[in-house]
Amino acid sequence: MLEVRAVTKRYPGVVALDGVDLDVRAGEVHALIGENGAGKSTLVRILGGVHPPDRGTLTLDGRAYTPASPQQALASGIRVVHQELSGLPNLSVAENLFLDRLPRRGGIVQRRELNRSARRLLDRVGLDVDPRTPMERLSLAQTQLVEIARALSTDARIVIFDEPTATLTVPEKERLLGLVRGLRERGVAVIYISHHLEEIFSVCDRATVLRNGTTVGTRDVDKLTTAEVVRMMVGRDLANHHPFPDDVIPGEVLLEVDDLHVPALGRRVSFTVRAGEIVGMAGLVGAGRTETVRAVFGADGPSSGTVRMHGRPVRIRDPRDAVRAGISLATEDRKQQGLVLEMGCDVNVSLATLSRVTRRGLLQRRKERRETTEIANRMRVKVGAIGTAVGTLSGGNQQKVVLGRWLYRESDVLIVDEPTRGIDIGARHEIYGLLGALARQGKAIVMVSSDLSELMGMCHRILVFSRGRIAANVPRTEFDQEGILTHAYAEFLNTPQTSNPEALAPPVPAGAHEERRARP
Repeated sequence: MLEVRAVTKRYPGVVALDGVDLDVRAGEVHALIGENGAGKSTLVRILGGVHPPDRGTLTLDGRAYTPASPQQALASGIRVVHQELSGLPNLSVAENLFLDRLPRRGGIVQRRELNRSARRLLDRVGLDVDPRTPMERLSLAQTQLVEIARALSTDARIVIFDEPTATLTVPEKERLLGLVRGLRERGVAVIYISHHLEEIFSVCDRATVLRNGTTVGTRDVDKLTTAEVVRMMVGRDLANHHPFPDDVIPGEVLLEVDDLHVPALGRRVSFTVRAGEIVGMAGLVGAGRTETVRAVFGADGPSSGTVRMHGRPVRIRDPRDAVRAGISLATEDRKQQGLVLEMGCDVNVSLATLSRVTRRGLLQRRKERRETTEIANRMRVKVGAIGTAVGTLSGGNQQKVVLGRWLYRESDVLIVDEPTRGIDIGARHEIYGLLGALARQGKAIVMVSSDLSELMGMCHRILVFSRGRIAANVPRTEFDQEGILTHAYAEFLNTPQTSNPEALAPPVPAGAHEERRARP
């Protein structure tokens, strides 16, 4: 159905694609795999009509395919779910789903029909929100599901999913994979991009691997092993995928959260994190993990309750207070909340630590470039020059810049919300190693993730959230995926199951559990 031959694309200082080949058949799920910066997203943008190739040819059903815009790609039957989400925040969920084809009569939008159609699509992806809800009130994971629903709302012949499960928990992932299988059965061609190799082996028929902008090869998935895929991606074998710092014995309590009110949940939560300890936060979409860490960081304004650092109460009214107290937060939404996209990597890294690169109120640009270059090299950020606008980098490299900022800050407590979202297996391994190294230095780490295997591999214990409530505090010796999921569903089943009653918060007021993402 689709053929890509010798496609090349250059940007200033970077060859993003260098003679890439790809062919996709009708009724197959074709994986596109590679490290961050390998060229996957660039190829997707070319197929979706966002950018033209510099050289090479595209053919669709044997005819030349040269989309000059995303609209032309849509008209040709190609629909893309991009890694970086693009909803219109001030419009409703229903309006975002049907923006290009709102049901109208006599020029008047038929709201009842619009909301009914939106409800059917949302049910299909398992998203329980009112279609009239403004997009800006949704969490990142809920926004992702809306994007997927929009892709499924048209009769596309080719659907491209770029990291569709990056923020989804296990039940949402399984539902999505079922939808992908349904598309295959209908004869739709699917290009599936994911750094989660278990998804590739679960749903894909063939896989094409890119490395440094070139095609390494295309193989049948059932004839591949995980080790072979990793070797094709990174050109080397990786050691232990989750290098848990088992040589670290947690020390004194560094961060103590006591009866902290989380405004977005209408809840109060309590927990502690010790020096050298990695504490995970698990739960379903909307469980309240992100709202909790944002409340600790003061991202949504001051909250009642007590936060202690090294046993001393600290007053956190905003992120500035949190940073001064030694608390850092790498947000889940790097594009909207974590980066200044138009500015360079150097500025984004030094943003929270300007005192180190200023003298008598004047910025020392040479020192800033030198020290931030060292951080970028340590994080293995793929960038031509340290002053390159961070918005031009791949999603994975943007995430590395966010983490690099807090590495440069050297805070005692590091909170990472979905730290490996959109990051390839090689870079993910590097970040795990970095978190382990920070734990060995005595830092306290809170790790929010939708990937249970990641939490089970990296954490000393896991706090399981269910509808805004800490339903369980699970030590490493009791890690079990089925048991953790049971705790995550506890509030939905009205059968709370707690392995540590002292970790529980007060009951949630009716209707107060909806997860919302604050404005940047």
